[in-house]
Order: sequence, then C-alpha cells, then structure tokens
Amino acid sequence: MTKPDDALARFNQGITCSSAVFSAFSEELGLDDKTAKKIGCGFGAGISRTGNICGAVSGAIMVIGLKFGKSEKGDDGATEKTRALTRQFLEEFTQKNGSVNCTELLGYDLKKQDEYNAAAKANLFRTKCPEYVRDAADILERIL
Repeated sequence: MTKPDDALARFNQGITCSSAVFSAFSEELGLDDKTAKKIGCGFGAGISRTGNICGAVSGAIMVIGLKFGKSEKGDDGATEKTRALTRQFLEEFTQKNGSVNCTELLGYDLKKQDEYNAAAKANLFRTKCPEYVRDAADILERIL
C-alpha cells in the first residue's frame, strides 16, 4: 500500500486528517502508530476546528520534522533542511489546492458552529478532505 493510500484509509476509518497523514509515515521513522495518532489529533480540522492550517498539511509538516528536525544544539543544518522541505511542501500543496488554510480550502469557517454544520451537511469532510489527505501524503512521499 502506498503512503497516500494508507493515509486515506486511516482517515476513512475516522482518524483525524492530521493524524492520518502523520501516522502513515511515523512508524518507519521510529514513532509508534498510537502515539503518532495521539500527537496529531489536535491539529485536525484546521487546528482543532479553528480554520487555520489544514490538518493534513500539519501532519505532513510533523513528518518532515520527525525525519529531519533539529534535536541537538548547533545542528543548524537540520533546521535549514526541515525548513526548506517544509517550504517546498507548502508551495506544492498550495499550487495543487490553492491554499493551505482550512477555511479557504473548504469555504467555511469551522470555528463557527453553523458553518461547521454547513460544511458537514455539504459532505465536505467526506469529499474534499480525503483529497487533501491524499495530496499531502503524495507530496510528502515524493519530497522525502
């Protein structure tokens, strides 16, 4: 199974978009599946239904950090690599989808309950969000 397929399957099983992307990559990077899902959970729905950065994007950025991030003082090369790959990811995701912002991607402000309900009624969490999960995992798999 490809990483995009794995991330999408996790999302379709009810895992948040951020956790689905993050956990699809985490085990091979030394982080167990359950812990990855727990770490990623708060980033779903544009960071906990605030309409900010898309959860699938947040999950991907966490993967980049887990793989390349700085863990020791003085390892500025790790910081630069992480930032460069994050910028590349953001650019590619934006080119494909027009934004990395959840509110802009869905057209609804999820922090407002009536708009969240409208997005749910429009079935966007089952039509648009899976595309973003797959796109994030696809771009991530390619740039790693």
